[in-house]
Amino acid sequence: MIKLDYSKALLSAEQIAAFAPKAEEAQKALEAGTCAGNDFLGWLHLPSSITAEFMTKLQECTQTLRENCDTVVVAGIGGSYLGARAVIELCTSPLRNRLCKEGPEIYFAGCNLSPDYMAEIAEICEDKDFSVNVISKSGTTTEPAIAFRFFRELLEKKYGKEGAKERIFCTTDKARGTLKAVADKEGWETFVVPDNIGGRFSVLTPVGLLPIAAAGIDINELMSGAAKAKKLYENPVFAENEAMQYAAARNILLEKGKALELLVSYEPSFGQMAEWWKQLFGESEGKDGKGIFPCSAIFSMDLHSLGQFVQDGTRNLFETVISVNDPGARFVIPNDEANVDGLNFLAGKRVDEVNKMAELGTQLAHVDGGVPNIAIEIPEMSEYEFGYLVYFFEKACAISGYILGVNPFNQ
Repeated sequence: MIKLDYSKALLSAEQIAAFAPKAEEAQKALEAGTCAGNDFLGWLHLPSSITAEFMTKLQECTQTLRENCDTVVVAGIGGSYLGARAVIELCTSPLRNRLCKEGPEIYFAGCNLSPDYMAEIAEICEDKDFSVNVISKSGTTTEPAIAFRFFRELLEKKYGKEGAKERIFCTTDKARGTLKAVADKEGWETFVVPDNIGGRFSVLTPVGLLPIAAAGIDINELMSGAAKAKKLYENPVFAENEAMQYAAARNILLEKGKALELLVSYEPSFGQMAEWWKQLFGESEGKDGKGIFPCSAIFSMDLHSLGQFVQDGTRNLFETVISVNDPGARFVIPNDEANVDGLNFLAGKRVDEVNKMAELGTQLAHVDGGVPNIAIEIPEMSEYEFGYLVYFFEKACAISGYILGVNPFNQ
């Protein structure tokens, strides 16, 4: 479970309370399905609607991938890859492919048009057994379609057409589209992109779950976390619903001229989660001449490049800081007898303690400089907490869009 703290958001209790009716109205319309874009609310009840039959099929497919492959190439763009990459890096490491001792390495193609990038992934696959998971509702989106053409050809050259057939997995529309038609003709394994869930809300569907499970991540825990958040954020009372509170705080700050939201984490493994978050909010709210521009940073690294601007630049932004209570690894700073760098005062402290001190000091300095800070604390970087956080952001995004006056589900 997360903890939301907007005490440093430079907002008064009266300002927050004034937005409660708007947030509660948006929440009511969302839960009742009477809101704009209500044909794209499949994500809302997704954690409780996934069937045992689907999970069994997914686990069987995953087992095949993990037993037969050294590498899985995921061909998708935007919502078709960001969520999966986010959870894989958050729950393991940005260095997972280098560190993993069992199960396939996971590489993401079709998310750009760089020939060098594609050639590098092809070189990785050259001496390895690999499979391809292509994710596209239509099958004609330029970037993943080109990548799939390329890697399908590699598969067929390496394994023959019949052998390649067993190594292609399609996540696509249930009945329509080019990819669905070809998959049926060729006999490829298929998973369905639900009609009533937009790409940026699809991480907890086969779009995200297949590559996530292939990476050895516990998708049951992932869905359990999302189910817990779903239950809590059905609460219609503003004071008891943190998703509503976050949505309200964002919109109040926008009215005060804070048109940029900088999502900050002090853990590098959160980097791809921030990319997923940027699409979620940017594509949902950025329309009709409205919206908060979503951007992100990893501190303390980016403090050395962006810190000056945040501290003393244009006062048009606010920060949402993701704080991880227990990052996991324990490293103690050693004593250096010569003390050349002058840091022996930190000797014996854990690196995560120093990271927390940097986080607190930075937050206080930025607030003192007039930058509102919203804090979101998560207990740890685990499957359960990621599932919870995904649902929290999705629910908050929908409510925030309605408060803003846009349909958060069209584009």
